[in-house]
Amino acid sequence: MTLDFAAARLNMLEGQIRTSDVTDYAILDAVRLVPRESLCPDDKRTLAYADAEIPYGPGRWLMKPRDVGKLLQALRPRSGERALAIAAPYAAAVMQAMGLEVDRLDQGDMAAPAGRDYDVVICEQAVSAAPEGWLKALGPGGRLALVERNGPVGKAKLYVNADSGLGCREAFDATPPMLPGFERKAQFAF
Repeated sequence: MTLDFAAARLNMLEGQIRTSDVTDYAILDAVRLVPRESLCPDDKRTLAYADAEIPYGPGRWLMKPRDVGKLLQALRPRSGERALAIAAPYAAAVMQAMGLEVDRLDQGDMAAPAGRDYDVVICEQAVSAAPEGWLKALGPGGRLALVERNGPVGKAKLYVNADSGLGCREAFDATPPMLPGFERKAQFAF
């Protein structure tokens, strides 16, 4: 029996993303088009539309569809904007389908991206705190969406590089795996 990926994608869209209050039509239309299974290793393709994180490489995971949809909605990417997707292949593909110019950062020094003046930056894995290099990569009005996690449950956060300074708000709870190298550093205490 062969899995009907188009039907699975529609079921994911209707059952996981829309029901999580993702209402941005541009995001929903792009999700409908992007073959998530193409980002999965062959032995994980049948899990592409499950409500689960899916490993796609050593220490790399695709975020749950619900969570990446909600992160994208908080980020509000728009056609013509410039984006940076850090360990975020699915978010990158969705934003490309939306008409954004997307740079991907999946290896090398992920803490200090070479590019600057991005309109949007997104990461599909958790970090202990927003890396300074990611915040510096934002252009004026730029937005960063990520999950900060230092325990069992993390908080999705949206950072905005506004004229008045850097702002931040919490968006929702999430539990994606940690991005290797971005865990909280152990500290000595009496």
